[in-house]
Amino acid sequence: MSAESDMEYSDNDGDDYDYYGEQDDCDMEAVDRSKSDPEYFVFSCLRVEEVEKLLNESIELLSNSLQITPSLAKVMLHAYEWNAQEILKKYQENANEVLVYSRVKPSLPLVQGNCSQSVCAVCASTPPINKYSALACKHYFCDDCWAMHFEVQIMQGVSNTIQCMAQDCEVRAPEDFVLSHVAKPAIRERYQQFMFKDHVKSHPQLRFCPGPNCQWIYQAWVRVGARRVECRGCELLTCFSCGAPHHAPTDCPTIRRWLTKCADDSETANYISAHTKDCPKCQICIEKNGGCNHMQCGACRHDFCWVCLGDWKNHGSEYYECSRYKEDPNLGNDNQHAQAREALKKYLHYYERWENHARSLKLEEQTLASLKSRINQKVMAGEGTWIDWQYLWDSARLLKRCRYTLQYTYPFAYYMENGPRKELFEYQQAQLEAEIENLSWKVERAETTDRGDLENQMDIAEKRRTTLLKDFLEFNTNSASSSKV
Repeated sequence: MSAESDMEYSDNDGDDYDYYGEQDDCDMEAVDRSKSDPEYFVFSCLRVEEVEKLLNESIELLSNSLQITPSLAKVMLHAYEWNAQEILKKYQENANEVLVYSRVKPSLPLVQGNCSQSVCAVCASTPPINKYSALACKHYFCDDCWAMHFEVQIMQGVSNTIQCMAQDCEVRAPEDFVLSHVAKPAIRERYQQFMFKDHVKSHPQLRFCPGPNCQWIYQAWVRVGARRVECRGCELLTCFSCGAPHHAPTDCPTIRRWLTKCADDSETANYISAHTKDCPKCQICIEKNGGCNHMQCGACRHDFCWVCLGDWKNHGSEYYECSRYKEDPNLGNDNQHAQAREALKKYLHYYERWENHARSLKLEEQTLASLKSRINQKVMAGEGTWIDWQYLWDSARLLKRCRYTLQYTYPFAYYMENGPRKELFEYQQAQLEAEIENLSWKVERAETTDRGDLENQMDIAEKRRTTLLKDFLEFNTNSASSSKV
């Protein structure tokens, strides 16, 4: 494995950053990231050839230790999730059990097939005896039928799990047996590509980057809880545990439930949630064209919150009420229809805020691009260097990072049970949201905002974010570990 492939969520080169892109100062490198960053996770980004080398090391170890072909070693490693040491240990205890579990040989003794009659059981043709082949199960079929069987399976995307053609036989065909019957170069290449993908998918320490046309592969040693990994190639943020977009503080089973629910109910939510809203004071129609939720009516100059339409002054610094859902205390006494309406109301409360922050992130992408362009213009005009304006760029990237985390707090809150812990979470969520909107307001007016004031707001927002994650991501990960999710 080459040294340049190892990466512990390192900084990105170049000017393109994602929601978590960072460039720390040299004096910060000595800081223990595992303590300062609650999402810190050790992983590597590997190229295809590096992964092939990694897999071949396990194949060679098992092949040499058990004196078997590399093809059979691949079948066994795939069955045991690439744990070569476990295979060696169990093979010494009971070799037959390992071979049966790996489906290298049948579980029950079978009557040996007879190919002397020269009649293929599949096509009923009578080729010469030397044109028959069989796996360890001794089910003989003609080579033409094997070739057709393999081609059909490969075209359907099957590779490691191709089985014998005999009815109810689960013995799997090793790679050398398949390739000895497949002559077409395109089919052979397709088979080997599928084999590699299956090997990576079955390996607990590996995961493909889900980015479109991305060839990078993650390697990590923990697959429990929300684990943030970032692709070196496409810079996509992914959860290593489940392969979904990174979703801290929400755990993997919860985000799957939430995304499924959103997919089922999104049309209802989209119908109810309008893209424009009326000013609560003068009722003029307002379209949101920026990421900040602190709105100011162009007609009456009224300041209000886009999310709850409340007076912005009443949000205050102590509690950001519009992020908190208030249940009806009399809900238990209502009829079924009333409870259904309340359930929909609760879902829409969280979904609307989830979608609102998703839209804000997209709008803030435009703000980031515009800010970068303006900084370049200033540098070209001789109004300082890039370093002089770096704080503007950093503030926009930090805003994206904080809002990304905030967006994923809503699925977490939606499924939390009522109680003191949910109240604490909602309090911290509200504090984070308030500071994010303050930061967003300043970022959209960054060039006219005092630098010290902006950097102070950046520090406050980031501390709110890390505090929430330290309190609830750790709790979430521990819960996931105890439940073996």
